[in-house]
Amino acid sequence: MKALLFMLAMLCTGNAAASSAFEQRCEGAMGNTVTVLTQQNGYSIDNSKSFRALTALKVGAPPEATVLGVTHAEGRLSIEHRVVLIKDPFSDNECGAPQIEVELTYPPVIIYVGSEFVPGTCAYQEILAHEMRHLKAYREHLPKVERTVRAALSKRFDNKPLYARAGQVSVSLKREIDDGWMPYMKRELASVEEQQAVIDSAEEYARLSKVCKGEVQSLIGPANRAR
Repeated sequence: MKALLFMLAMLCTGNAAASSAFEQRCEGAMGNTVTVLTQQNGYSIDNSKSFRALTALKVGAPPEATVLGVTHAEGRLSIEHRVVLIKDPFSDNECGAPQIEVELTYPPVIIYVGSEFVPGTCAYQEILAHEMRHLKAYREHLPKVERTVRAALSKRFDNKPLYARAGQVSVSLKREIDDGWMPYMKRELASVEEQQAVIDSAEEYARLSKVCKGEVQSLIGPANRAR
């Protein structure tokens, strides 16, 4: 009986040692886990569309609104991931050292100013200055998203091997990225629109409609309210 207990104890000790060695191998395989890159690609000014065309283009504008300018920016993201896999020779388990690369970009931003407003005029400059505030908000938002995303990913993945049954580590990581991280990053990118809405306040709309001694209203007509 004592011999049997001794053998069982030795077996348990051997299993624990093998498990510990496997975990050490997994932790030793960890490298640079998270990379987050950003890229901004400048902007252009388009003065070819009428304020009516811009009103139709503006997403979320109230039905009665007259839009004098629009800043069009489309945040994009891509996520690439790889896993360095290690198989446990003593079990049906594996571990993976994830490598995750995120790229957050803005294609060239387009600033539209209604074609009724001639470049260099007072009204044009006022509308353009308003749209440049939108551009500034977009430009400042991307680095904030970069920091937020990097911190969240690092908290989850840095120095943390992924463990699962053989053949499941890569599958589980892809599922986590598709179902969790991708929607999360999209929400972070889109959160800039809350700040954009603050710029487009009712007070700002009222101010724009009265600038330049009524020049704006004289060009769009008194029946239209500037936005």
